[in-house]
Amino acid sequence: MKSRFIPDRSPVCRPYAALGLPYAALGLLLISFPLGTVCSAAEDVQSLTSFVNDHCMDCHDGPDGEGGFNAGSLNLDIFADAASEKDLHHWIRAFDRVEQGEMPPPEDVEVDSETRATFVKDLRTAIKNSQDRHHQSNGRVLSRRLTNDQLTATLGDLLSIDVPLARLMPEEPRVDGFRNIADAQSMSYYHLEDHLRVVDAALDAAFAKLRTADIPEVIDLPANRIANKRKGQRNRDPELREDAAVIWMSTMAFYGRISRTTVDEAGWYRITLEASSLNPPDDRNVWCSIRSGKCVSTAALMFWIGSIELTEKPQTFQFDAWIEKDHMLEIRPADNTLKKAKFRGGQVGFGEGEPQKVPGIAMHHLKLERIYPAGDTNQTRRALFGDLDVTWHPKKKQWQLQNASPDNPAGKAALVEQAKRFAARAFRRPIDEQSFAPYRQIIEAGWDAKQDPVALLRQTYRAILCSPRLIYFTEPPGELDDHAIACRLSYLLTGSMPDEELRRAADKGQLRDNPDAIITHTRRLLDGRDFDTFVTDFGDQWLDLADIAFTEPDRRMFSDFDLIVQDAMLGETRRYLKTLISENRPASQLVDSDFTWLNDRLARYYDIDVEIGPTEWKRVDLRDHEYRGGLMTHGSILKVTANGTDTSPVVRGVWICDRLLGIPIPDPPENVPAIEPDVRGAKTIREMLAKHREDVSCASCHKRIDPPGFALEMFDAAGQWRENYLVRKSGKYRQGPNIDASYQMPDGRKFDSFVEFRELAASTSRRIAKNFAGQLLVYGTGTPITFSDRDHLESIATAAEDNQYGLRSLIEAVVTSQPFLNK
Repeated sequence: MKSRFIPDRSPVCRPYAALGLPYAALGLLLISFPLGTVCSAAEDVQSLTSFVNDHCMDCHDGPDGEGGFNAGSLNLDIFADAASEKDLHHWIRAFDRVEQGEMPPPEDVEVDSETRATFVKDLRTAIKNSQDRHHQSNGRVLSRRLTNDQLTATLGDLLSIDVPLARLMPEEPRVDGFRNIADAQSMSYYHLEDHLRVVDAALDAAFAKLRTADIPEVIDLPANRIANKRKGQRNRDPELREDAAVIWMSTMAFYGRISRTTVDEAGWYRITLEASSLNPPDDRNVWCSIRSGKCVSTAALMFWIGSIELTEKPQTFQFDAWIEKDHMLEIRPADNTLKKAKFRGGQVGFGEGEPQKVPGIAMHHLKLERIYPAGDTNQTRRALFGDLDVTWHPKKKQWQLQNASPDNPAGKAALVEQAKRFAARAFRRPIDEQSFAPYRQIIEAGWDAKQDPVALLRQTYRAILCSPRLIYFTEPPGELDDHAIACRLSYLLTGSMPDEELRRAADKGQLRDNPDAIITHTRRLLDGRDFDTFVTDFGDQWLDLADIAFTEPDRRMFSDFDLIVQDAMLGETRRYLKTLISENRPASQLVDSDFTWLNDRLARYYDIDVEIGPTEWKRVDLRDHEYRGGLMTHGSILKVTANGTDTSPVVRGVWICDRLLGIPIPDPPENVPAIEPDVRGAKTIREMLAKHREDVSCASCHKRIDPPGFALEMFDAAGQWRENYLVRKSGKYRQGPNIDASYQMPDGRKFDSFVEFRELAASTSRRIAKNFAGQLLVYGTGTPITFSDRDHLESIATAAEDNQYGLRSLIEAVVTSQPFLNK
């Protein structure tokens, strides 16, 4: 039986404007699919009929309904089916607007609380039931594959190698910051070609490691060898001065390259440098950068290694870094606040820098030594050959397997067994005979054809590493099995395949019905060596830290900014997140806190007077520095939410709402152009946005966006505090209008400063906690938060409530939640 909306003509409402969506042209609820019938068996949707009749039809009757929406064509049959988040998108937006009291417009229509509550309750039930049916049949998460970084780490753990294989793959698309969203992942011929190239590179590295790892590769340079400039010669290498190789402060590209550090093979190298400063300013030391690259204009890309703070007393520093083949080191002063030397002709002659009395670096000794961070050769040998007796013959330049006679069935059986062990590790679960049969056939056919046994084993590995069982997560709809749980937990917290302890727990069936065991492994992994990896990968995606180098602040406007500062900004945020998680700090401290982590360079940049030792990171109390504290005040966040020159209250406001405060800001509706407000005569950003808000279709979103946007105008595009805008006059930047950070929160609470806004924002601790949990769920499962997840996020927050929504408690609640433990 079907019923139809019957319009009455009571004058009850103005245009819904898409129930509060930011563009009036969308209309009321569902412009992209018809809504004219409803299944009477679903009693919980009957109230929707009368609500739309009473509050929508007067303005949305017929094809010419305001906003292009015809409420007479509404169809509720969608709720009788299994519908996805996309199918229900407009209903969900409608739910949010009505629940929040924005629609029907309160200034035009009075809706009694009981009617509104009934509509909200019934619509929530209808949406959730329909979406739950979809999840039960299809899974909440689509099939997803390993990201580039996850594939790199997995191959590294499988083969005990540590090679940045992700550099061989194209950049992955990011959806709301995350690289692992299943909807955005594709697999084409070109992806498979890239994958095969990566697999070959990984196998090449593993076999090469066994051949060469025991052969020392060392570049050992005293000062007279670091220097590479004779009297009368002009280049960009260091010069020898009083038994030290010297580079002076300058902006010249590649000045500080050390030609004799060029490596013959790509790999990890331990860099040990003894150095001191020359001509340091009276009030500070000399900060220097260490990078690698070809250091020529035709190959200008440089790779960051680290930074050091030099004193006049020689110190020894050590870094481990990946250096590409034919790349060299560049070591130079890099603090833009230092006086700079000027050189002519793009080169530096011997003795040209010293008379200019600028700061410099004196290098006394430099050593590069090839290392293997992923483990020694025994670990790689075990991964490749297991118990097989395989040796490398340098003269014959080939591997030989003992007892490899074609007439020896034991040799073939041993090869098959090793391949099966390798496949089980690669597929991250036990492998049955049917699944292993194709790889058995490769070995048996090759053995019978008298192929080289080690080459045959490698060929089999190549096939295994190209299998969908390695590339994709094995997650059938419904509850995850123990091995799928182990994988999801491990890739969340370590970025790679489960370790031996987690695999054993999965093999014994100790995870699926045992939340305590999951929490135990969670705590173990968070306390392990991969904690830094988790914080870096999650933070880089959630907080867009991966984009920190996407823009470079205008040097004319932000002369104090440099790469040393940028690197320190990342260090501050990552150390801060590690502390919040390690100490189970309240989620509200993501927004407001009384401490941060600083080194001397960043402290000076923030204008915070605190004593910090050379190249030291220090936990700094901020109670006397009210403008700093919480992620919103970190230079890394302020930089990635600006364009290098200007700040936008809209861009920052949307980012803060979405990434920190858990206030959803809807995207523009499909096929509806953005409204271009009349801003003629507007003089400031605040005035421009005031005119923009005069359009009713813009106001509902801007009342959420503008509070954080206006408050954060107190910070410039490079992350420093400011009181005024800069304006350009006669080719120079000068102080412009004062910045007004005052406004009001969406609930009407007013604030007069950034500090007051931050306090108000931090008071919504449960919402901040749910947002953090939601971001973690997206990162861990590869799908955005759905309507049905909202109840689960409430449960997650409740589980951590007694611990003030501590971040560690929230992580434990997430990994034992229903969305995390189900496909």
